Amino acid sequence: MSVPGYTDIINGPLSLYLQISSKIGGDVAEHSKLVQEAFNAQLQYLQLASISAQPAQNEIIKLLKPTSDKISAIQDYREKHRSSSLFNHLSAISESISALGWVTNGRKKDKQHVDWVKAWIQALSDLQAFVKQYHTTGLVWTAEWVKVPHSNRVAFGARGMQLRKGYLHHPPGALLPPPVIDLDVGAAGDAGLVRSALFAEINKGQDITKGLKKVTADMQTHKNSALRQGPAPFKPTVQKSVTSVRPTQIVKPPSFVKDGKKWLIEYQKGNQNLLVENAEMNNVVYLFKCENSTVTVKGKINSITLDSCKKTSVVFDSLVSSMEFINCQSVQMQVLGKVPTISIDKTDGCQIYLSNDSLDVEIISSKSSEMNVLLPKGDGDYTEIPIPEQFRTRVSGNKTLSTEIVESKG
Repeated sequence: MSVPGYTDIINGPLSLYLQISSKIGGDVAEHSKLVQEAFNAQLQYLQLASISAQPAQNEIIKLLKPTSDKISAIQDYREKHRSSSLFNHLSAISESISALGWVTNGRKKDKQHVDWVKAWIQALSDLQAFVKQYHTTGLVWTAEWVKVPHSNRVAFGARGMQLRKGYLHHPPGALLPPPVIDLDVGAAGDAGLVRSALFAEINKGQDITKGLKKVTADMQTHKNSALRQGPAPFKPTVQKSVTSVRPTQIVKPPSFVKDGKKWLIEYQKGNQNLLVENAEMNNVVYLFKCENSTVTVKGKINSITLDSCKKTSVVFDSLVSSMEFINCQSVQMQVLGKVPTISIDKTDGCQIYLSNDSLDVEIISSKSSEMNVLLPKGDGDYTEIPIPEQFRTRVSGNKTLSTEIVESKG
């Protein structure tokens, strides 16, 4: 019954996923084709299991390779399309496709582990029920009328806030503006009266001049010398200096954890002995804000990313996808085996030590400087070659751009 049950999944929810993916199009549609191939590969494995005895372990690994390769292809597609507008869609599939690895798992006999899984599933089920009952169409914000002190009503009204009989309309999701601190309690109210009187006078039109008084001789400066003395000299107000207090910078503790298939290494400082071992091919290593540290990765994994790191080095065997540097300073890497792609973005100072097996690597750089590739000579030494940072672009006769490297003479 296992094979028909799995076929129902392919013909049911998976088929619907493929149809919607096709309608969305673009990267989501292309990504879904790899997902379909992965499910088909696993279906063939289940069909074989339904008619055969269990083979030796090394034979099982060979039989699982088609499924494993498709899982790697799905995750690799996501890594190579980080700039896609549908990147979140790609990530959702890439993060969950490893569920197809269930065929390699044995049954846990420890009841504590079984209860742990049941508790987590129940939490997700209850969350789904809660959302369905109380927020079916999304989170609901309640509109309220908030009572506003008289001294603040004019200020709120000037900000375009709706007032009604001393209450401020607080629309759904809006942030209530902070109250205005008045040094003179009656100032805001008096200002409103003055403003109202001013508009009333303006609206009189030609009748506005009827209220003007005649200027007499004692009001004219050329006939009254007392009016020509001028105002008193200006005296600047002495303000007390205020010492600014800088906020205390929060220092986060270093961490080294494995979360599913991700190895998260964060806030490490001065640690030269960081080691990732026993990692699987679909694992990724992510370093964030590490300084003066070195990480060694044993075995072949999917990818490694250094994000906002300084003076940090990484040494690894082989990667399925890519090595990435983002917002880093003075970093370096050394590959002992194979790496298909190296990406350098917004990084100043990057040393890349290649192996003989990685001479066909593709290096993509943007908004970066002081990048060097070191090629092995064969005697244990390296030849250093800088990656170009300066380019010359011209407009050709057919109105296209022609770009060439400008070699540094310094």
